[in-house]
Amino acid sequence: MPNSSSMAQFLLLAFSDRRELQLLHFWFFLGISLAALLGNGLILSAVACDQHLHTPRDFFLLHLSLTDLGCICTTVPKAMHNSLWGTTTISYTGCAAQLFFFVFFISTEFSLLTIMCYDRYIAICKTLHYGTLLGSRACAHMAAAAWASGFVNALLQTTNTFSLPLCQGNALGQFFCEIPQILKLSCSHSGYLREIGLLGVSACLAFGCFIFMVFSYVQIFRAVLRIPSDQGRHKAFSMCLPHLAVVSLFVITGTFSHLKPPFISSPSLDLALSLLYSMVSPALNPLIYSLRNQELKDAIRKMMTGCFSEAIN
Repeated sequence: MPNSSSMAQFLLLAFSDRRELQLLHFWFFLGISLAALLGNGLILSAVACDQHLHTPRDFFLLHLSLTDLGCICTTVPKAMHNSLWGTTTISYTGCAAQLFFFVFFISTEFSLLTIMCYDRYIAICKTLHYGTLLGSRACAHMAAAAWASGFVNALLQTTNTFSLPLCQGNALGQFFCEIPQILKLSCSHSGYLREIGLLGVSACLAFGCFIFMVFSYVQIFRAVLRIPSDQGRHKAFSMCLPHLAVVSLFVITGTFSHLKPPFISSPSLDLALSLLYSMVSPALNPLIYSLRNQELKDAIRKMMTGCFSEAIN
């Protein structure tokens, strides 16, 4: 039986055996990746170039766009390659690298979403202390902590997962390397329990962050409802609703994908959920944030107008 030390490659999920559908999947992945690259690239450029967007909120949004780009660039290129060339293989080293970077970017994104919730809480509930609590140094430290925690979690998860002996074949029921799919190939009961325990610790930490976000938003909405003017309430909701929408989409799809009961699991459901939290969510985040952020829309419009003017001249 093959084990993790002798296995040379894994087999990823084949979307279809028909060449026409394989090409359709390729164009679908290409469209999603281009949308994510364009949207997140515009946010990165606007925040970096426009002085009006050098605020803590936009600083963290810049980092969030980096994690979204990282998620897309980790999973989509290999899926596009396999769909275009009609293959399903990924090397053992490639699978380990893909798993590491995906967990790294996903973990960092969740930490950033938690920090952004704290930013919203301070901005609305402790407005007078905003500059003190969220100065440039504090923002840099929080962003660094988010990236560092993502790196440590990815390193632990990847090392532990690929230390397991694998004897249940090499076929993964997913279009990218994902921890639950690799665990299904394990034949080590103690190693499996160790990895489940590590996932449980990560889940508890994530749940603690989620509880913090829920508590923060309860306080935020209580404060918003006490604002006397309609314009003030509208501005506060415009600040909070995009973040709440992104958090909801990310948490619901990601949590349900990993913690759903076995009796409702199916290959099509697993695939749909993975597509939502690994591809669709990073592509939609720029649209969600730009819809109600007038300053960001103005900066993007100004930047694109300048680019077109230079191209014409």
